[in-house]
Amino acid sequence: MPERDAVLFANEAFYLAITHRDADAMDRLWAQSGPVSCLHPGWGALFGREPVVDSWRRILSHDAAPKIVCRQPQVAMHGDVAMVICYEDLDGQLLVATNIFRREGRNWQMIHHQAGPTAARLPPEEKAATAPVPN
Repeated sequence: MPERDAVLFANEAFYLAITHRDADAMDRLWAQSGPVSCLHPGWGALFGREPVVDSWRRILSHDAAPKIVCRQPQVAMHGDVAMVICYEDLDGQLLVATNIFRREGRNWQMIHHQAGPTAARLPPEEKAATAPVPN
């Protein structure tokens, strides 16, 4: 699999873990070694694997955990580090997000996530083309 596709696969796994409220999958996505960080909208900065993974466990444990759909992911490769910039669609409300991954062995592991408000608007055809299928 090309490296760019592998990064997009890891990015999609991140959003699937959120959608399915799968805290164990989220735990597996985050890097085991080196620094990690996370900036949830409206929260203070989190540094270190334990506080970051714990924050996701708390978010995903709530019945009202957000349903987030990743839109228009763009990958920038920098050797063993890759950055994905995308939009997060929360029932029509958009955030812009940065997800940074580092290669650990054969896998791309998340080392940073940040999401925040944006004034951007996606074209209607983008929303229609990638709308989630109802259960």
